Amino acid sequence: MASIKVRLRERESANGEYAIIIQILKNRKKSVITLGHSVKESDWDAKNAKVKKSHPNSAWLNNLIAKRVSEANDKLIQLEVNNTDTSVHVIKRAVKAAKDNTFFKQADLYIARLEKAGNFNRVSAEKPRVKRVKEFLNNRDVHFSEIDVTFLKDFKTWLKGTRTITERTAVNHWVVIRSIYNQAIADKLVDPKYYPFGKGGVIIKFPDSKKSGLTPADIVALENAELKDEANHARNLWLFAFYCGGMRASDVLRLKWSDFEDGRLYYKMGKNEKGGSLKITSKIEAILSQYKRDKPKHDLVFPDLEKLPDLNDKSATQAYIKVRIKSNNYHMVAAMEAAKVDKKATSHKTRHSFAQMAKSVIPAYKLQEIFRHSDLKTTEGYMNNNFVNEEIDSAMDDVMARLDTAPIS
Repeated sequence: MASIKVRLRERESANGEYAIIIQILKNRKKSVITLGHSVKESDWDAKNAKVKKSHPNSAWLNNLIAKRVSEANDKLIQLEVNNTDTSVHVIKRAVKAAKDNTFFKQADLYIARLEKAGNFNRVSAEKPRVKRVKEFLNNRDVHFSEIDVTFLKDFKTWLKGTRTITERTAVNHWVVIRSIYNQAIADKLVDPKYYPFGKGGVIIKFPDSKKSGLTPADIVALENAELKDEANHARNLWLFAFYCGGMRASDVLRLKWSDFEDGRLYYKMGKNEKGGSLKITSKIEAILSQYKRDKPKHDLVFPDLEKLPDLNDKSATQAYIKVRIKSNNYHMVAAMEAAKVDKKATSHKTRHSFAQMAKSVIPAYKLQEIFRHSDLKTTEGYMNNNFVNEEIDSAMDDVMARLDTAPIS
């Protein structure tokens, strides 16, 4: 049977203090885990293995010691019940893993892995969501076992009570928590029995959203509107993205003149690195002609990112792309007013608009290739909203027609 004890390290440090350690002893073999704190020998109660009240942080340190010993004993019991190897080194690894199975330690690792993978869009979106969890907890870290159904529902209620957000935004915060939880389980730091999502727990379901776009008449009006400066530039970017099958705004801003060859545009989508090419139509060429200039910086087609010193700095580039998209969306308000179209035309509306017009002439699997979606269901989500509307409208017309033809008694 292994024994777990708390004591001071025998070697004195340079500041005259001794490190507090957990000693694991089994079969005369010893291993130690450092708690990361040290005290003077005069502040240590060796008999009771605790910090004396003479130390200014005695209560806090003793709570930490009790918590770490409890974790060590829990891990030892788990290993023995499961007939797992309980050598001192295995026990030490299990105890150290228990120290790291707190939510924010895993959240930091989760964000670091996204950054390493170059997923800067997700980093910029999910960092603030983790920050809001920390705000909800008043900066207190928690173990994953504490994140249960009640915790999740309370967090969502707190979110909606402290800021004006949509249901979808609230659910996105749950998604981040779920992703971090899944990472901890995959790294074998958390027992799956505590998992609060799925059957028997919180079912994540996104609310239906209105995916409407501009009509052909709206787009013609936008094309013909008299615009200048920023509003004209925002209109050009919007129409260019639409003409290119609903290209993402971030990809439009990164386009280089070298991406065009023999009447075609070759580019990789930044979100998933999927490549492909598009034919350069006369409408696309008309917009490009407005931006032809001598030696453009970084060889960029559009000037939005020219102020950046290095486009290879993906984090800085993605952060500034968000700034430019927000600015262009703002100027699109003036463009739509000039076009006398009472609709919002954010950058993402190009995809919905293209899908709405393409649904009757392009099969879903072809539109999937244009949008470069990994899953056909994602593409169908852009199309089906409009199909459903048409079916409902048709059904309503049929009912009204029956009323019109009903005999008068």
